[in-house]
Amino acid sequence: MMAMSCKDGKGVMDNGKYVRYTPEQVEALERLYRECPKPSSIRRQQLIRECPILSNIEPKQIKVWFQNRRCREKQRKEASRLQTVNRKLTAMNKLLMEENDRLQKQVSHLVYENGYFRQHTQNTTLATKDTSCESVVTSGQHHLTPQHPPRDASPAGLLSIAEETLTEFLSKATGTAVEWVQMPGMKPGPDSIGIVAISHGCTGVAARACGLVGLEPTRVAEILKDRPSWFRDCRAVDVLNVLPTANGGTIELLYMQLYAPTTLAPARDFWLLRYTSVMEDGSLVVCERSLSNTQNGPSMPSVQNFVRAEMLPSGYLIRPCEGGGSIIHIVDHMNLEAWSVPEVLRPLYESSTVLAQKTTMTALRQLRQIAQEVTQSNITNWGRRPAALRALSQRLSRGFNEALNGFTDEGWSLIGNDGMDDVTILVNSSPDKLMGLNLSFPSGFPAVSNAVLCAKASMLLQNVPPAILLRFLREHRSEWADNNIDAYSAAAVKVGPCSLLGSRVGNFGGQVILPLAHTIEHEELLEVIKLEGVGHCPEDTIMPRDMFLLQLCSGMDENAVGTCAELIFAPVDASFADDAPLLPSGFRIIPLDSGKEASSPNRTLDLASALEIGSAGNKASNDYNVNSGSTRSVMTIAFEFAFESHMQENVASMARQYVRSIISSVQRVALALSPSHLSSHGGLRPPLGTPEAHTLSRWICQSYRCYLGVELLKSGEGSESIVKTLWHHSDAILCCSLKALPVFTFANQAGLDMLETTLVALQDITLEKIFDDHGRKNLCSEFPQIMQQGFACLQGGICLSSMGRPISYERAVAWKVLNEEENDHCICFMFMNWSFV
Repeated sequence: MMAMSCKDGKGVMDNGKYVRYTPEQVEALERLYRECPKPSSIRRQQLIRECPILSNIEPKQIKVWFQNRRCREKQRKEASRLQTVNRKLTAMNKLLMEENDRLQKQVSHLVYENGYFRQHTQNTTLATKDTSCESVVTSGQHHLTPQHPPRDASPAGLLSIAEETLTEFLSKATGTAVEWVQMPGMKPGPDSIGIVAISHGCTGVAARACGLVGLEPTRVAEILKDRPSWFRDCRAVDVLNVLPTANGGTIELLYMQLYAPTTLAPARDFWLLRYTSVMEDGSLVVCERSLSNTQNGPSMPSVQNFVRAEMLPSGYLIRPCEGGGSIIHIVDHMNLEAWSVPEVLRPLYESSTVLAQKTTMTALRQLRQIAQEVTQSNITNWGRRPAALRALSQRLSRGFNEALNGFTDEGWSLIGNDGMDDVTILVNSSPDKLMGLNLSFPSGFPAVSNAVLCAKASMLLQNVPPAILLRFLREHRSEWADNNIDAYSAAAVKVGPCSLLGSRVGNFGGQVILPLAHTIEHEELLEVIKLEGVGHCPEDTIMPRDMFLLQLCSGMDENAVGTCAELIFAPVDASFADDAPLLPSGFRIIPLDSGKEASSPNRTLDLASALEIGSAGNKASNDYNVNSGSTRSVMTIAFEFAFESHMQENVASMARQYVRSIISSVQRVALALSPSHLSSHGGLRPPLGTPEAHTLSRWICQSYRCYLGVELLKSGEGSESIVKTLWHHSDAILCCSLKALPVFTFANQAGLDMLETTLVALQDITLEKIFDDHGRKNLCSEFPQIMQQGFACLQGGICLSSMGRPISYERAVAWKVLNEEENDHCICFMFMNWSFV
């Protein structure tokens, strides 16, 4: 065997002697390595012919050089990864030590306080006027308001408020002013978002987070102070005054507005003082608090349609980290005036968990995303950088919030309804709203839209996890959408032929999902969907055609606590420019209970099976444990339509009926997906426990043993063991129907992972879709053998996932699956040693 070395600039021959390459040869080899790091034998010989400077080197030496070069590259990457992990662990250890120190101080306070009250109880007959001890003991939990000099709107008065805000913020960020408990479901670690905690028993709601980000402190402060760029509930932040301080800091007076998350509650606004300063240890602090009349500072009059909320001392402590980056402490503490919303919605305004998910953790995710974009600034799908994709998702979310809130200062006005208050209709004729909608496209559509209509409504849902309902709405658009209305919306923004979107990737009943990008650490999915063969719209102005929607999905993780689920989309044109006009519509589902859902992330959404309730019971195929606890959520629906002003009455009637039909569809879907409803009728059962799963698994294994003479599974004889072993088998196992156009009917977990789909979506994928041309030819040649002999071994090759990603597999086996009567039931495929290319 030939020896190998990982030393730079050296090759190794069979006789063990090192051969030194000249600098010119090394430079040429490095250039070739960048073009092709793993050349084949033919390619290496071609390289020697094409590069004269390498003509005196044996192909075997070239092979060894490339092996050594790949080895060094792997070592460098591994060393860099280990350095990054070590840096994260060091910073995390520092944070944990600080947290431990804070907890030790809190324990000391509690022990001292307990001793004081015990002594006070034993000496109740000895009255005393000395309260100095109480002031010290209760300093951690019951603050006595210190006496300050009178404060007013003068620079000295504002500085006094600022310094007090700084002190109180630091006592929450690193001290014991608030009793913090770990955020449910959050486990600190080197790859986690950070250490997240929520308040226990304090005024209002509060959340705190500590984390490491790969940005310098000044850059971190710049990003966080620009709240509308990352906090999507923030409508605007106006800086009304800026005052420099003697210590080099700045005091700012801010007016901030937050969107309401649903139509059932008013929006919030804040009148704030923000203090930015540098501490003696070099840490940068940005802290904020509300200004109230009791402080004798400047005041801001109330604003119509907004409820004035209070921000208690909050902010950011940003410390430079050794080796680069920053360690950041975030505190959000608010009183959101829960009294102003209906009682059913008050959990949204009284939950520290919701505050942590919506605000505190969002800030950390934004910082981590931007830091990642700095190090990986390469262009992603369709020639767009990550920052541009993030901006697109921000525009979709903001546009949906604008439509949902419908502020009059943005041009929205309420129009009359038909006597029912379930759907609210707003119209906007503002030039700013319409700017960019009337564009000219090669399709020849005239520029006619001069107004925008929004139909919106909210509804209460029971016992349906938001993530599950959202996934169903995303994957089964035909269950709730009206293609005629989709066509109408598409015409309004002049959707033209789109040649940039490539081939079909995954078909969900006429809906083709084309993935665009994951943003914010895969918490969101930004994609383009293609609706095939959209029918005629009202007035028969559009011929049947395909249309495209830009779509944002978030909150699809069932294990996250307190997160809302959103599906927001807008018609897009062929150019799909970053500044293209967008009229977002969609759904927002907000959980009202802080309890953690017991559902599995792999639960599938077979609506047809769920609705087949009859004498035979349900044909269940859902992978989750039924949660007996009650869960509630509020769904808000908002749809926008561009139209001609003279058609307002007709469009309003159409939009109202359309939203009502969507509400009816969602209620039907929610009822079908409700664990409590299903369990009362025999219920959705886990797929590993259904008779159908046991039967199919037994047929698959028996047929494999019959045709190939060996056992497929190394497990016990129990049916439950067979099902579980098949489901968790390391190779991808898929079954397809025996039809002229075979479609997949079942896959184990590895099969679903390989095709990047779910059990329900799997049933819309045909067998020929997953193979390339060579694979289809190979399958056609082997298919007669499968039907006659019962099995066939397929050569390794390339297939495609439902998301269009190429997958290599070493080899595959196909065999017929026979039922109890020994009739052909389906064909089963097993792909071995597969991986994404």
